Amino acid sequence: MATSKLQALWNHPAGPKTIHFWAPTFKWGISIANIADFAKPPENISYPQQIAVTATGVIWSRYSTVITPKNWNLFSVNVAMFGTGVYQLSRKIRHDYFTKEEAEEAAVSE
Repeated sequence: MATSKLQALWNHPAGPKTIHFWAPTFKWGISIANIADFAKPPENISYPQQIAVTATGVIWSRYSTVITPKNWNLFSVNVAMFGTGVYQLSRKIRHDYFTKEEAEEAAVSE
């Protein structure tokens, strides 16, 4: 049973014998690097980079569901890219805008 599933994966049009498997597999490196950057201070986060990661996630997630054959590896890596990009953007926005407002409110009330 397991060998037939492995053989089906091996012979799939988006299987390990094709670029359609390896490109998304290596793209996981971007998502993993973005997760590693969660520990990075928010002032060091780049808006253009995170907007590109987020947009890539949205665009290619959609694309991966309309192509034939459906490429679930491509879909999952791009959902991860979208999620990590949104999280990083939210960290940057909170740091750049909300902390300044809170500091100004504290200064006015003193």
